[in-house]
Amino acid sequence: MDDPIEKEIFLDAPPEEVFSYLTDSRKYLLWMGVAAELDPRPGGTFKLDPNGRDVVFGKFLEVTRPRRVVFTWGWNEPDHPMPAGSSRVQNHLEPKNGGTLLRLRHFGVPPSRRDRHEHGWPHYLGRLQMIVAGRDPGPDPYGTPATRHS
Repeated sequence: MDDPIEKEIFLDAPPEEVFSYLTDSRKYLLWMGVAAELDPRPGGTFKLDPNGRDVVFGKFLEVTRPRRVVFTWGWNEPDHPMPAGSSRVQNHLEPKNGGTLLRLRHFGVPPSRRDRHEHGWPHYLGRLQMIVAGRDPGPDPYGTPATRHS
């Protein structure tokens, strides 16, 4: 559980623009989830409904425009193996070649949820990559209650 999940992706937009997709509720929903309540300040709420049934809940720990966004992450369900706020997601944005290199590190993912997050983050980061490039990623197959992805 100590080894973070690490993902890296190049986004064809400057860090200032990418940052807004990590901190603005409306923009977050363009690439992940069906409802979000984001209060991007240290101690502010991070609440995401990814599929109309489950709820991810955490708190923002660090918000450094336009370089870094860190929040806690977990599921707001009784007895979930990854409870609300039990893990930490770090997003580091680095200017590169006219765009942004986004490095995501997700700490504290329990072994029983690791595979889902190892596959889920590339899926969602790919959707973010399309959105910032001005393309429509289409409907999210994980974004429906029929497909549980937690």
